[in-house]
Parts: sequence; C-alpha cells; structure tokens
Amino acid sequence: MRTAVEPAQLDRMFFALADVHRRGMIDRLSRGPTSVSDLAGPLGIALPSAVKHLAVLERGGFVVSEKVGRVRTYKVEPKALDAMDAWVARRKKLLNAQFDRLEAYLASQAGKSRER
Repeated sequence: MRTAVEPAQLDRMFFALADVHRRGMIDRLSRGPTSVSDLAGPLGIALPSAVKHLAVLERGGFVVSEKVGRVRTYKVEPKALDAMDAWVARRKKLLNAQFDRLEAYLASQAGKSRER
C-alpha cells in the first residue's frame, strides 16, 4: 500500500485536486461511471470545460475513460489516492517523530527544573 510516486506525478495529483469542479467530478464519479455531459450539467460548466477538467484528472491518475461509439464514459481509478495517502502518512510520521522529540526534551527540562 505504501506506493512511491515520482515528484512530477505527485504535482499533477495535487494540481488536479486544486479545483472545486474537478473535486466535484470525483465526488460524482465515486458513485459510479458516467458520461461527460452528466458530469458537466450539475456543475454548471460547458462540455469543453468539462473535457479539459477531465483531462487534468486523467493526467493526475484519478480517472480513466472509455469511449463506446460517440459516448466517452469516465470512472474513478480507486488506487489513485494510495500514492497521496502514502505521501501524507510519511509526512505525519516525520511530524509525529518531531513532536515526540520535543515532548522528551520538555520532560527532561521539567525534570531538571524540579531538581533545583
């Protein structure tokens, strides 16, 4: 589950999630695959804008598409968040280690002040 990801891909992932419309698309796609027009309508955006947003999500690895006839359907890539989860978990681990060291230092200082 701890997936290493190249920095450029991580940049694309965070960029993809930086827009409210793209996050809305992921929310909608988490309920199941759907077409571009079904994604654009509820968000109040034009089809060309929806297509551009979906291209960003696809480059970020969050969605995959399939074209059948004239209809392009998108679905969420379930493992897409694994890389981000791993990145966040590593940062949390480092941050917690720093807090543990601070806690130990403060405890040692409190012990020294009681000895005086």
